[in-house]
Amino acid sequence: MSLKQLRLEHIVAGFVAVLVGYASSAAIIFQAAHAAGATQAQMSSWLWALGLGAGLTSIGLSLYYRSPVLTAWSTPGAALLATSLTGVSLSDATGAFMVAALLIIISGATGWFERVMSRIPLALAAALLAGVLVRFGLDTFTSLQAQPLLVGVMLLTYLLAKRWLARYAIVLVLSVGIGLAYYLGLLHLDQVSFGWTKPEFVMPTWNLAVILSVGIPLFIVTMTSQNMPGIAAIRASGYHTPISPTLTWTGIATLVLAPFGGFALNLAAITAAICMSKEAGENPDNRYWSAVVAGIFYCINGLLGATVIALLIALPKELVMAVAGLALLGTISNSLTMALKEESHREAALITFLVTASGMSLWGVGSAFWALVAGVLALAITRFSVQKS
Repeated sequence: MSLKQLRLEHIVAGFVAVLVGYASSAAIIFQAAHAAGATQAQMSSWLWALGLGAGLTSIGLSLYYRSPVLTAWSTPGAALLATSLTGVSLSDATGAFMVAALLIIISGATGWFERVMSRIPLALAAALLAGVLVRFGLDTFTSLQAQPLLVGVMLLTYLLAKRWLARYAIVLVLSVGIGLAYYLGLLHLDQVSFGWTKPEFVMPTWNLAVILSVGIPLFIVTMTSQNMPGIAAIRASGYHTPISPTLTWTGIATLVLAPFGGFALNLAAITAAICMSKEAGENPDNRYWSAVVAGIFYCINGLLGATVIALLIALPKELVMAVAGLALLGTISNSLTMALKEESHREAALITFLVTASGMSLWGVGSAFWALVAGVLALAITRFSVQKS
C-alpha cells in the first residue's frame, strides 16, 4: 500500500460516488428524521453519524482488504422510516435502530447471509446489479429533456473524452458540467454557508411494538435492498472480498452511531459500482483508493453536515443525474454482458434484470430480493425441464 498508487481518477471516482450518494438520498433522510420529530440540530446529527459511519468503515475495510469496499446508509431504509416513524418518539426509534444493528451483526458473525449469496450464480448477480443501475443510465436522458443544453454538452464531452482521453472522461464531464451550469446561472451558491455539525445523543428506549414495526422491517429492507445488490456489485466486478466480516463491521458501526441518528449502514451498490469501474482506474488492484477517497469525502461531509446539503441543493439535479449515469455506463454494459454470456443462464438472468429494474415491492420487501427469487426459480425450472427432456 502506497500513496504513490493514488491517481486523479481515484479522487474523481470517490468524489462522484459521494456526490451521487448524498444527492440521491439526503432529502429522504431529512423526511425520515422529520417524521420522528427530530429538531434541525438532530437532523444535522443524523448526517454527521451517517457520514462518519460510511466514511470510517469505507476507509478501514478498503485499506484492510486492499479492494474497494464502499459502505453507505440504507436509502430504502430511510424511505421506510419516512413513512413508519410518524408518531414514534426519537428514543423508541433509536432503540429500533439498535435492534436492526444487532441483527446485522448476527447475520455477519454467523455467515449465513454470505452462504446464501454464494450459491447464487454470477449471471444472476450481474443481472441484479445491472437492474439496480439501469435507472441511472435512463435518468441521464431524462435529464437531457429537462436541460438539453447542459446535459447535451456533458454527453458530447463524455463521447469525445472516451475517444481521446478515456481515463479522464468523468473528470472532464464534471468540470464542463459545473462550468456550464455556472455560466447558465443554474448554480445557486448564495444560500450556502459554512458550519460544523454538532452530534446530539439520544438515549434509546425499548418499545416492542416499535421494534416489530420499525426495527425488524429496517433490517429486512437493509439486507435485501442494499446488502444484496452490494454483494452483487462486488462479485460482478471480480472482487473476492470476504462478505461476512464487512457486514459485521457495518452492524457494529450502526450500533455505535444509532443514538446519534445512524439508523443503518450497509454495503453500497450504486456508488460502489462507480468506485469499481474502469473509470476508477485501469488497474483493478488499485481501485480500492477510490473507496478510500470516497470515505474521506464522507467524513468531511459528515462533519460539515448542513453545509453539504446546501451545496447539493445549489447544484442542478440534472447535472448530478447526468454525471451519475455517465459514470455508470461502463458498469451497466459489463454487467449485462456478464449476465447474458451463458445461454443456459440467459433467460433467468433476463428475468432477474427486469424484476430489479421494475422497482416492484411486495409486502414491504424491495425488488432486489424478489428479483433473486424469480431468477433462481426460473433457473431451477429451466434446468429441471432440460434434465427431464
